[in-house]
Amino acid sequence: MAIWTVEIKEIERVNESLKGHFPELEKEVGQLVKTEDENVAMLYSRRCLEVIVTDLCECELKRPRKTEPLKGIIDKLNKEEKVASYIVTSMHSLNSLSTYGAHPRDFDPEQVKPAISNLAIILKWYLKYKGIEILRKSSIAEEDVIAGIGKQAPDATKLEKSVAILPFKNDSKDEENTYFINGLMEEVLNNLQKIKDLRVISRTSVEQYRNQTKPIPEIAKELGVNYIVEGSGQKYGSSFRLRVQLIMAEHESHLWGESFQKTITEVEDIFNIQIKIAESIAEELKVVISPGEKKLIEKIPAADIEVYDEYLKARSYWTDFTKESLYKAVEYLTRAIEKNPNWAPLYAGLAEVWIWIQQAGWEQASVAGPIIFQNLNKAMELDPDLAEVHYQCAVSAQLVEWDWKKSEKEFLKSLAINPNNPLARLMYAQLLLILNRPDESLAQRELAISLDPLNPVTKLIYMGTLVQAGECKASLSLLEEAWATNPEDLNYNALIELAAYMCKDFDRVIRSLKYALPFPFEENKYKEIERIYRESGIVSAYEELMKYMEKFADANYIGFFDMTYRYIIANQSDKAMDWIEKGFESHDPLMSYITQTAHILEPLFGNPRFIAICEKMNLLIN
Repeated sequence: MAIWTVEIKEIERVNESLKGHFPELEKEVGQLVKTEDENVAMLYSRRCLEVIVTDLCECELKRPRKTEPLKGIIDKLNKEEKVASYIVTSMHSLNSLSTYGAHPRDFDPEQVKPAISNLAIILKWYLKYKGIEILRKSSIAEEDVIAGIGKQAPDATKLEKSVAILPFKNDSKDEENTYFINGLMEEVLNNLQKIKDLRVISRTSVEQYRNQTKPIPEIAKELGVNYIVEGSGQKYGSSFRLRVQLIMAEHESHLWGESFQKTITEVEDIFNIQIKIAESIAEELKVVISPGEKKLIEKIPAADIEVYDEYLKARSYWTDFTKESLYKAVEYLTRAIEKNPNWAPLYAGLAEVWIWIQQAGWEQASVAGPIIFQNLNKAMELDPDLAEVHYQCAVSAQLVEWDWKKSEKEFLKSLAINPNNPLARLMYAQLLLILNRPDESLAQRELAISLDPLNPVTKLIYMGTLVQAGECKASLSLLEEAWATNPEDLNYNALIELAAYMCKDFDRVIRSLKYALPFPFEENKYKEIERIYRESGIVSAYEELMKYMEKFADANYIGFFDMTYRYIIANQSDKAMDWIEKGFESHDPLMSYITQTAHILEPLFGNPRFIAICEKMNLLIN
């Protein structure tokens, strides 16, 4: 049996949709799915790519391909933005890998797997490009059950390579060592997240299972993974012990485990163990690790034990997101930089902490902004391979600089280094909506939620992206479910207000309004607006609401968007436009979304003032 059997199953599924539409491509795919020879598999993978690229050359570049190399055409399609950038990446990867098929002594048969995986991505995109619906088939697990073998232990090579690392237990008597044990877990997680061939659940989703008592299969089902990693550690002075095991979740079968005991004298003592754990797990799951990924995983930090310890303590604080903990993290990171000014993660950490401080409103943008950029630039100067730095640069380019090309470039760099970052994928999904590429946005946001399914923040951004995309029914359903857990939450209510208005469910709009304002809503005033709504409708109710909000805005800061969309509901477009211009003048980050957010601002799309601002921001009006 070929080692790329799992990958070829996806090609077979896509091939069902090809039949009767593209005879030449169907012929090449048919040869690919039948072979077990690695050279032949590479050959026909390349032939499939040639058929697709040749057709794109004729359809998009308006000329025959002739003898032009594939790389040149792919580059041209990318330069003229005829093909999505992520597809271009897969095309180049497949083109490069498939050339080795003619040189059997120079390539590893394992490389057939990423080649076929990239072909599957390209084929699915090509079908959508041609307007062909992809037929659905049952999953491998469903096929096994139908065949009567569903109760057998699954073969690890046939399961999706998805894993969750549960919080490591601190077996030390000293609870103060928890930050160190957590740091070990996070570094193993970070190493695995660098592997594109593996889906790794974010720490924020697994954190709730700290001190868990649920059965492993139940946890795995809730997280949507096939494998679980458990660990526990002890630290006494400079010595520590760590035990780690990998479990196939469905049957709780033990796949791999090891115990480590070490006296820490240098930072390498810690990192070598973390590297060994990540690589052992990857090897057990038959995960493909590229040379670039291996280099990133095996990177030893340019820091000594004392500085690394300060960094771990800082990280334990900034994930609490309270004012006190964030400023405590600043204190630790600043002290560490004084001891070692040449280690990039310290500056990246400071930038992230200050971003949270600014977003929480504990410091003005005029103060926090320069600090954030200074630390990001320093981190990038010291180490251009930090995914979190490229992510923060991408977000800054999107929300602050309004430089869409730079933002996408940085998102792609970040995701190339850490393809398992859910926040990067969600923010990239929002950028893709701004760039009017909804299909690509959908793919990014669905992948993001699969990487961090239980994190309330991820869910909130995911639902916000649905609202931004104009998917009112889908977003409203998820928002109502989240709202039930906290009916007074500002974020849920504000998004419900938008989504319900889009769906013309005005009763729900008024209900959410009670807790949707960025300041307390006086009970008597809310009752008055309810009464006006029942008697005169939504427009009259919002006319009254805006008088109340104007009075507040005269003496207090309020974001432009809070005023703008409510003026739209009140049918007061001129006043809404005034606030759009205020948002532009103050360079408000939410200005990035004015052409997208729920399409609620559509009444302004023909306004010359609105068009002028969009032109200045290089925004497309859909």
